[in-house]
Amino acid sequence: MRYPAFLATLAALTVHAAWAGNPAGIPADYQLLYSLSAKPAALADFSCTDASAWTFSDADGKPTIELVKQSAYKPAVRSPVNIALLKDKVWGDVIVEADCLQTGKEYGHRDMIFVYGYQSPAKFYYTHIATAADDHAHNCFIVNEAPRAKFAKEVTKGVNWGLGVWHHVRLERKASDGTVRVFFDDMEKPIMTGEDKTFGAGAIGFGSFDDTGKVANIKVWAKAVETRETAPFPAAK
Repeated sequence: MRYPAFLATLAALTVHAAWAGNPAGIPADYQLLYSLSAKPAALADFSCTDASAWTFSDADGKPTIELVKQSAYKPAVRSPVNIALLKDKVWGDVIVEADCLQTGKEYGHRDMIFVYGYQSPAKFYYTHIATAADDHAHNCFIVNEAPRAKFAKEVTKGVNWGLGVWHHVRLERKASDGTVRVFFDDMEKPIMTGEDKTFGAGAIGFGSFDDTGKVANIKVWAKAVETRETAPFPAAK
């Protein structure tokens, strides 16, 4: 092979290798800017509605934050009770991935949630992933100083959490255009899509409306992250 041709091939392979550094579905210009540490101290990364409701564990070999009970927290408006926010980090266009294991009983609203665009305890978005879809379950919701309201454009009929089964979830949120896409196990076809531009960049988090569960292998991809103090949840009275 002539050297110019060889060098061109090598350069092409190098570019491809760099582009291929991100997993499938993650844009080449996004970086892995947060991943959950395999140390109990990782729980300090989060601001919770009730810190005593969360523990750190090494579940099935995965670094995990676990919601073990209902939080002693009463939101000002109808919205999730159990939230753990990745504190002091503000995300605009962002992709959040995690493995989730729901540990509650089976019923229509059996859920886990992903929070994004969080501004304050009464201003944020969340995606509710549940067994069955209705006006208050398995949808994208906005909390804007009023009881949560759904805004998804497309949703499936629900998901099968199963018992003792881990599921891989990906949330793609673009503050730049307000779009949201949520994937559950199948990373090719979303289980829900939505669009709302009320809130821009904000904190992200995890939890459940009023169930329990485990969140492991948390990874957050974005072009950039801003450091800003997270508005805390009011302490229980």
